[in-house]
Amino acid sequence: MPTMRRLVADEAIYHIIQRGNNRQNIFREDEDFKKFLTLMKECMNKYTSELYHYCLMSNHLHFLIRIYSREEVAKFMQALSQSYRFYYGKKYRYTGYLYQGRFKSKLITNDEYLLECGRYIERNPIRAGIVKDPGSYQWSSYNYYADSYKSDIIKKNPLYAGLGNSLEKRQLAYREYVLTTRFYEKIIDKEFCIK
Repeated sequence: MPTMRRLVADEAIYHIIQRGNNRQNIFREDEDFKKFLTLMKECMNKYTSELYHYCLMSNHLHFLIRIYSREEVAKFMQALSQSYRFYYGKKYRYTGYLYQGRFKSKLITNDEYLLECGRYIERNPIRAGIVKDPGSYQWSSYNYYADSYKSDIIKKNPLYAGLGNSLEKRQLAYREYVLTTRFYEKIIDKEFCIK
């Protein structure tokens, strides 16, 4: 079956998902999550981009990112995936495919979907039954928005400022927004064939 052409555009925002081969874990220890974020930062410095949201789960990852050049989308993901694959293979003496096929990407084309996609990404640990409160999961961008955690990798979602006229109001509105169940979750799951 031929692979479908990926939709790409200059200065576009993408929801990207990468899953472990056969749904196996790609992150085993805290050090692995930290290494991935370090490699993400290196790739962001090399390819002009802005990371708005992310969630690293043990067997897959999600992020919402703006990549400014259409030619750099695949290059960014290749550099990130290969760098992490090299680290993982060396650390765990692992051979074979680490990832399940190509990364999946969805071009974000409207503002409503932009904020909703960030919310969807950060609710992953809740849907997986790992936590009840997204603030309890350390490998996502949720606490950056909800509680002012520092990050040298995240740039604020452009729509975040519209949630309130003070930082405290924005944080409260964001916490309430993320904790509500929305119909978009089923749509996003269906688009990415997530079960």
